[in-house]
Amino acid sequence: MKIAVLSRNAKLYSTRRLVEAAKTRGHEVRVLDVLRCYMNIASHRPSIHYKGEDLTGFDAVIPRIGASVTFYGTAVLRQFEMIGVYPLSESVAITRSRDKLRSLQLLARKGIGLPVTGFAHAPDEIDDLIKMVGGAPVVIKLLEGTQGIGVVLAENKKAAQSVIEAFMGLKTHILVQEFIKETAGSDIRCFIIGDKVVAAMKRQAPEGEFRSNLHRGGSASLVRITPEERSTAIRAAQTMGLNVAGVDILRSNHGPLVMEVNSSPGLEGIESATGKDIATKVIEFIEKNATRGRTRTRGKG
Repeated sequence: MKIAVLSRNAKLYSTRRLVEAAKTRGHEVRVLDVLRCYMNIASHRPSIHYKGEDLTGFDAVIPRIGASVTFYGTAVLRQFEMIGVYPLSESVAITRSRDKLRSLQLLARKGIGLPVTGFAHAPDEIDDLIKMVGGAPVVIKLLEGTQGIGVVLAENKKAAQSVIEAFMGLKTHILVQEFIKETAGSDIRCFIIGDKVVAAMKRQAPEGEFRSNLHRGGSASLVRITPEERSTAIRAAQTMGLNVAGVDILRSNHGPLVMEVNSSPGLEGIESATGKDIATKVIEFIEKNATRGRTRTRGKG
C-alpha cells in the first residue's frame, strides 16, 4: 500500500513510529506537511498538490493534525476523501472532537458519563453558572485550549468569578466544570483502535499540579481498567466517529467520566508506559479496513 502521513514534523516520535511500522510491514509511506498541501477544488477532477507535485496513487492517509491547524488540516484531509483515499480517521470526526463544546454535547446525548459542565455568554450569569456545576472549586477551560494550556483550577467562588470575568472580558469562550477531587490529579488515557481499547495508562500530575498531561510534567504508568471504563472509552470514540482515539477518563465516586476525546493521540507516552507496539497495531488496522472510496462522509458535506 501507499500511505500518506499528514504531519508538520517528520521527526516527531508518533510520526516516526508510524513511518517505521508501515515500512516494516512492506508499505510505501510518505510524510506530507499538511500546510504545504494545496488543493484544486473542482467537481470533475479534484486534486491535491504538494510542492508543485500532483499527489495521486495513495491508498490511505493517516492524519496527525495538530490543534492549531485543525481548520486547514481537515480541509486537506477532506480533499483526500474526495479523491477516494481511505482516511484512518475522517475529517468530520476530527472536527467534531476538536470542538470541546460540541463533543461534550454529543457525548451527553449518548448518555456517556461527563463532569457537570456549564457554558454561558453573559457575565451577569456567573454566580448561577458556578452554582450549577456544584460550586467552587471549579475547573475553567478555554474551548481552544490543548495539552492542559488554558485550564485553570479556581479554589473558591471569588477566584472563580475573577477568572471567568477575565476570560469573558477577552471575548473568549470557556467551559466551567465541576472539580473531581477524588481523582487526586490523575486520569486514565485509553488508546482506542477500531472498537477496542488496545492500551491504557494512568497519568499522574506532579506535586502541586492538578493537570495530568505528560506535556505538563505528568508521569505515566500501566493500569488495569474496569469493564465499565473500557465500555465508556469505546462508546466515546464511536460517538465522535474516530477509528483511532485517545479517550481521557476520570475515576470519580460515581463511575468513569469522560474528560476529552483526542483525535490525534501521541504514541510515546502510551508505548513507553505499556511496552506495546501501538504504531504497528494502527498500520494493521489500515491493512484490514482500507478500501478506496470508503468514507462515510462522502457526498454529505
